[in-house]
Amino acid sequence: MQEKFLFEYAVIRVMPRVEREEFINVGIILFCAKQKFLKTIFALNQNRISAFSADLDLDEIIENLSAFERISAGSAGSGSIGQYDMASRFRWLTATRSTVVQCSKVHPGLCQNAEETLLRLHHQLVL
Repeated sequence: MQEKFLFEYAVIRVMPRVEREEFINVGIILFCAKQKFLKTIFALNQNRISAFSADLDLDEIIENLSAFERISAGSAGSGSIGQYDMASRFRWLTATRSTVVQCSKVHPGLCQNAEETLLRLHHQLVL
């Protein structure tokens, strides 16, 4: 039997009017320390977002979601936060915010393959 590893994930949401607490799931961020894995993926259905709120700047939303990807990867252009260790980057990205792009509470689980789990969660919760 293959070993299972603890992972944590949060759903990334677009909440056009924070005071109404209505949101659309647009991405997943998943962290698995034992597999040294931290990754964000998102899919923005622009027609759905526009129908939900015509006032949103979609280019700004895409840039914010792309920043999640860059920081998760610790890649160039991720700023000082992108230089933190993986656990710190995950905690920073999933911290509670009152902004248009925000994360759900963090949920734990067990997985054998973090990448496959990320894709499965993305398919189940976003697409």
